[in-house]
Amino acid sequence: MRFASLGSGSDGNGLLVECGTTRILVDCGFNITETTRRLARLGLEPGDLAAILITHEHDDHAGGVGRLARRYDLPVYLTYGTLVAMGRRGSMIPRLNLIDSHTPFAIGDLEVHPYPVPHDAREPSQFVFSDGDRRLGLLTDTGDSTPHIQRMLSGIDALVLECNHELDLLMNGPYPPSLKRRISGRLGHLDNATAARILGGIDCSRFQHFIAAHLSAQNNTPDLARAAMSAALNCAPDWICVATQGDGIDWRQIT
Repeated sequence: MRFASLGSGSDGNGLLVECGTTRILVDCGFNITETTRRLARLGLEPGDLAAILITHEHDDHAGGVGRLARRYDLPVYLTYGTLVAMGRRGSMIPRLNLIDSHTPFAIGDLEVHPYPVPHDAREPSQFVFSDGDRRLGLLTDTGDSTPHIQRMLSGIDALVLECNHELDLLMNGPYPPSLKRRISGRLGHLDNATAARILGGIDCSRFQHFIAAHLSAQNNTPDLARAAMSAALNCAPDWICVATQGDGIDWRQIT
């Protein structure tokens, strides 16, 4: 099993997960032209995808899914709440598959284990992927952890974790108070300290890869994220990989 990022941040998100001949795109926050360009960087075309999974309805995660799915006849998996919240964009999807955020399912060679998270969306879900032996966890767009999140992520082999902001930078920055409250609230986004606290509450002993994701361009820096995550994992800062908005990350193999 391997994974890569098309890009990660408030301007668009997409995560590729591959096992055998099965390739899944998790979220599609870019238009068709940009998605195609970013897939090509990783050696793929849209027609190589088996499916698209959507975590929630916000534009930076779902803005491009309807047109991409329609043009390439791709099945899309999402919760009912996400579909309803997408409105007209959801009606553009030709091959809908509704999922329950507590019920695992399979797409080709991949096992997909969804789980609910606290975020200001209608019915958001994040995922753990498995090839039957190794597991990859994805946790972005949540304001806090829960005991269920901790159980889902404990003992995984690789993790893509949101490190959206450094709280001091957010609170002392130019955003209006209402936006600061939204981002820092329980239904907002993870700050570096909370992301580190999540790592401290799970079994990380099997980690082969750790990816800091969804960094704010205004309220965080790669160095701050690396420092907080490396302290939590007791590793060198340069072992922490940061998924950028422009380039994402290249393929990472889980062995």
